[in-house]
Parts: sequence; C-alpha cells; structure tokens
Amino acid sequence: MTRSKPAAAPDRTPARRRIRGLDANERSAQRRRQLLTAATELFARQSYSGTSIEQICQQAYVGTKGFYDHFDSKEACYTALLEQITAQIQQRVSETAADTAGRDWPERMRAILGAFVHAIADDSRLAKVTFGEAGGISPAIEAQRRSNRRWAAEFLNRQWPLEDSLTDRQGLTLCLAIIGGLFELIADWLHHHDDGGDPDSVETLTEDLSRFVTAVDAGRRSMARE
Repeated sequence: MTRSKPAAAPDRTPARRRIRGLDANERSAQRRRQLLTAATELFARQSYSGTSIEQICQQAYVGTKGFYDHFDSKEACYTALLEQITAQIQQRVSETAADTAGRDWPERMRAILGAFVHAIADDSRLAKVTFGEAGGISPAIEAQRRSNRRWAAEFLNRQWPLEDSLTDRQGLTLCLAIIGGLFELIADWLHHHDDGGDPDSVETLTEDLSRFVTAVDAGRRSMARE
C-alpha cells in the first residue's frame, strides 16, 4: 500500500506590508531621495550652515527618526548629496568622452566641457551645493573635494592627446592645475549670479572654460616644441 506524503507545512513567513504600493525597503529608499532633494534645495537657498536637520525633515515631509535612519548627521547628509552629484557628473562626462572618441581634440574637449557644465549648471542648485557650499565644512568634506578634483585631473589627462614629451606625472600635475582653474572659473560664474550681476548663460560659461583649456593647450604644445 502506497503511503501518502504528508501535506506541506503552510508558509508562515509574514507578508511584506505594502503602503501605497511600496514595501518597507522601497519606502526607505523614497524617504532617502526626499531628504536629499530637500537638502539640495535648502543648502542652495540658505547655505549649509544656515540649514538645520529639522528644516530638511520638514521640507522632505520625513520625521527626524527617518533622517537618522539614513544619515548620522547633517554633514553625512551633505556627503551623500555630494557623492550623488559627483557620480552624475562623472557618468555624464565619461559617456560624452566615449561618444566623441576619434574626433579631433578641440571638438572633443568642448563636448566634454559642455557635458560637465550642463551637469552642474542646468540646475543651478547643484553648482551652489558643489562649488558654493563645500568649502570649509570639515576636513572630511575637503578630502572628498580634493578626491573629486584628482579624479577630474586623471580623467582629463587620459583624454589629452599624447603629442608631447611630458611624463605621466607632469601631465597629471598640469591637469590638476587646469582643473583648479576650471573650478575657480565656475565658482566666479556662480558668485556673479548670486551678486545679481547680468546672468551669463551656460553656453557662455562653457565657452570661457574652453578658451582657458585651449590657451593652456597652446602653451603645452609650445613647450613640447622647445
């Protein structure tokens, strides 16, 4: 006689509760996005030092407990925001560099600079958060800023045509100086806007940066011929 198999035990795993179509993990991710969006708005409008955690929570419609579920402090929130913006910028310029591979350097250079400028200046809040607020917050934030500059310098050094006798170290040093100059021009453009001066367009900023890099490029080529 064949023995029947015992019935499978019922699944007692509790069903994940969904609210407005979102489970707990999705709601947590949504709250984090809301907090970062609110921080972007407030840091750009009233500065990092002038913004409190309570204000971020009110702007985001997220409780204080929800804030500390994601960030240990206001500085940690700013760090996460800076990392998010940096990743967006790096992705955009990397895609542009790949799309323009094989073109003449002047054309590629303008396209890459244009992608960089649009990534931060189409939404002026991003420029304010990354260039207007980052300085002087803390040694950790300053280290992050320097890391971002070094990434940008290494990226530029890889894109630059190898037509001269500069060593890798010399090329990287030059690119670090160029990135510092580019960032200073962006900060000046942003300051000019904040002071109520005649607003220069994003295209004007791109052209200013392109002229700067072109001038440095001419000097680099002149040095190589000597």
